[in-house]
Amino acid sequence: MQRTRPSIFYIDFLRFIAAIAVITIHVLGPFRYLYGEIDGGDWLAAAGLNSLTRWAVPVFMLLSGALLLSTEKPLQCQHYLSKRVSKVVIPFIGWTIIYAIAGGFIIDGVFTGVWDKQVTLSFLNHAANEPVWYHLWFFYDFIPLYFVIPFLIPLLKKAPTEYIQFALVTWGVLFLMHWLKVESFLQQNLVLYSGYLVLGWFLFNRDNRPQLKAWVTVGVMMLCFNFFGTWYLALEKGAYSSFFMGYKTLNTAVIAGMLFVLAQTYADKISGKFRSFVSLVSTYSLGIYLLHPLLLIPVRDLANGFYSVFPSNWIAIPVITVITLMISLVLTMGLVKIPLIKRLVP
Repeated sequence: MQRTRPSIFYIDFLRFIAAIAVITIHVLGPFRYLYGEIDGGDWLAAAGLNSLTRWAVPVFMLLSGALLLSTEKPLQCQHYLSKRVSKVVIPFIGWTIIYAIAGGFIIDGVFTGVWDKQVTLSFLNHAANEPVWYHLWFFYDFIPLYFVIPFLIPLLKKAPTEYIQFALVTWGVLFLMHWLKVESFLQQNLVLYSGYLVLGWFLFNRDNRPQLKAWVTVGVMMLCFNFFGTWYLALEKGAYSSFFMGYKTLNTAVIAGMLFVLAQTYADKISGKFRSFVSLVSTYSLGIYLLHPLLLIPVRDLANGFYSVFPSNWIAIPVITVITLMISLVLTMGLVKIPLIKRLVP
């Protein structure tokens, strides 16, 4: 999620759309489980947009694999730990404390304005095993990947292309098994998420234009599958189902791969001020990811009426997403200018 080399614009573009997708997922969050309790159109807006944006975190993982596994520098243990690993560990620890403190002001999802020390301490006591806030789960799976990367680099450099392709097919089979709940000892997060790193490296280091049509065809099919499948399951079960929403499912991996190839092929056609804005958001994407849930605390409390200002969730969710993105961007740009604090938003 952080830049490791001079800008490659399609990488910037992927960070940009992934940041927007993450915020969208969190903005729509309060409505997913309200099937039958709210207007059907408002529910479908939330569930539908959720089904179309679940590729966000996998795209960040693809980018990490693309850049970190492509380094030509030999491993220097001390440098790697102090420069690479610390860039994710320090923000993780810092924001865990920040959100634990914020959580002390909230009871049953409602901001009370009164800090409860015991609630904060309870969050911190459990932080070793479960995230303090919903978006921090990412670090529990992402930080271990940093200890896999140094071992993958020499393997990928020496392995013939056919072996790497076979490994990716095997990874896809594991994803399919996980999706269909076929148990295997290999279905560990470290194994499954490492596959995103390898796929990112593989796509980054080859010309994927000959396969573009295949990627788009299957990827669009998966997006439609997600949207209409989520809708169908809700109608059948009378409740929201997250069956199509997993980060460790084949459909999500295919969509993320499609977006990577599409950006690789077409992103450079973007020009002018929008191109500059894309690069700006990309630069601060990690800070935006970490900070924006703080802004959403009052928004996600439906009693505050932020969503009801708009005639429909089809309008409310995109508008609130854009506003949240812009405020998060401005705040992150300010935080990076403050000594010590800037280490929390690298």
